[in-house]
Amino acid sequence: MPELPEVETTRRGIAPHLEGQRVSRVVVRDRRLRWPIPEDLDVRLSGQRIVSVERRAKYLLINAEVGTLISHLGMSGNLRLVELGLPAAKHEHVDIELESGLMLRYTDPRRFGAMLWSPDPLNHELLLRLGPEPLTDLFDGERLFQLSRGRSMAVKPFIMDNAVVVGVGNIYATEALFAAGIDPRRAAGGISRARYLKLAIEIKRVLAAAIERGGTTLRDFIGGDGQPGYFQQELFVYGRGGQPCKVCGTELREVKLGQRASVFCPRCQR
Repeated sequence: MPELPEVETTRRGIAPHLEGQRVSRVVVRDRRLRWPIPEDLDVRLSGQRIVSVERRAKYLLINAEVGTLISHLGMSGNLRLVELGLPAAKHEHVDIELESGLMLRYTDPRRFGAMLWSPDPLNHELLLRLGPEPLTDLFDGERLFQLSRGRSMAVKPFIMDNAVVVGVGNIYATEALFAAGIDPRRAAGGISRARYLKLAIEIKRVLAAAIERGGTTLRDFIGGDGQPGYFQQELFVYGRGGQPCKVCGTELREVKLGQRASVFCPRCQR
């Protein structure tokens, strides 16, 4: 599933080609995504100039002169720029055609993504109650410490809660906990302030590094420019259960936490 770095990579790839461009038409070949694509999307978006392309959590916000297209990549989706008139293949559900001669094409084999329209996206029900962005000053270790008090849930699903902080998905939570030396099974409420301060720093570092390298290529993810991400080459623990720890050589263990596989080093993480 594309996580925050992959979505930010997509945003950076498509924004320069969309911002300031006018939409000539929208072609929807299949409306059956996680929520049906609005039947009047073409009417709402066609003829409008795209003002900006932003990201909130894992949602892309394509802001037009009047209204915003909210897009989510789901489990297998991608948005990429192609030449106008390029024939659509299977699973290529939406084209946003631009007067520049390019079009933004949405592909989603599992159809678990979304393309919704909103006049006020930050107050949309999907975005309204989200926590702070992890790479801003609104998120820090003190926030983690205060919100964790009295919480018995494991620390990994705690930092993956979008009400606590957005965009810390399975890959990057696993890597940040390893970097901070914290066992993902530990109760969130039993971790000290000092260790949360360290964890917040590592969350920021890991996410920033992943964005810089274009995200992590898992299955069929590609960025908005059609290029894969390369952060997978630098993963220390995610997806490496049973292999030796790159730091101490101990065999990495894999457990289930919150219905997600979690890999950790029993020696480096406590």
